[in-house]
Amino acid sequence: MNDATHSTPDSGAPRAVLADDERLMREQLRARLAEVWPELQIVAEAKNGIEAVQLVAEHKPDLVFLDIRMPGMTGVEAAREIAQLPDNEQNEGGDWPGCEIVFITAYDQYAIEAFEQGVVDYVLKPAERERLTITVERIRKRLAQRHAPDTAPVDAPPPQLQQLLHRLSQQLKPAGAQPLKWIQATVGQAIQMIPVDDVLFFISDEKYTRVQTATIEALIRKPIKELVDELDPEQFWQIHRSTLVNTKAIAGVTRDLRGRQMVGIKGLNEKLEVSRSYTHLFKGM
Repeated sequence: MNDATHSTPDSGAPRAVLADDERLMREQLRARLAEVWPELQIVAEAKNGIEAVQLVAEHKPDLVFLDIRMPGMTGVEAAREIAQLPDNEQNEGGDWPGCEIVFITAYDQYAIEAFEQGVVDYVLKPAERERLTITVERIRKRLAQRHAPDTAPVDAPPPQLQQLLHRLSQQLKPAGAQPLKWIQATVGQAIQMIPVDDVLFFISDEKYTRVQTATIEALIRKPIKELVDELDPEQFWQIHRSTLVNTKAIAGVTRDLRGRQMVGIKGLNEKLEVSRSYTHLFKGM
């Protein structure tokens, strides 16, 4: 992990973390950024997605450059984690609103559909001045809007971001991969095959993920971040970093005494908390 600051600290200058598993690509992008955005401070560099998430959590930058394909944790997976970091900040009393995400990719097919929506931006490898200048101008505008005094606080990443990250994750999968149809889970001392359509929700702790149906409660070792990419996103919504809910099982949404959105489940008394990264899913309810 390269945690070195590459420029003299300036509290007013925008700050960035750069993540790419290829050192030469990091150096090339850093040099190009110095040309087109000289005031930008690269506060840290990462060689993989795990380091990127750690460094963003530590430095709380204004933006992060993420290579889409990195070992261990891809840039898409890292972006999912980074998009949820402000939730942790809120829980700890912080006020960091999160950061802009810029993907680094050698593949045009990722960029064409995904990034022209303006939700996030991209840099094609190797970074060329003309495209990078366009990217920088778009980011500058978003940062200016974010820090404008009359701008409402950033409550959550835009809903398009979560949808975009899922689509990119699907593109990174082997061709022909199908959504998960069955869950092999532990029920008491037995192993049981549970149809995904029967699952009301999944909720994880540090070791296990609970699989809840109308009649049984089972445990699996697969974490939520893996299930997100294996399940049909139209059927299962992520409402918290540790929770996926079957949309057909949602009875309604209420607020508790602390103002948090809580999802009611049909046939159960249990309510599931919605983190602020996912409150957009229930606007209008």
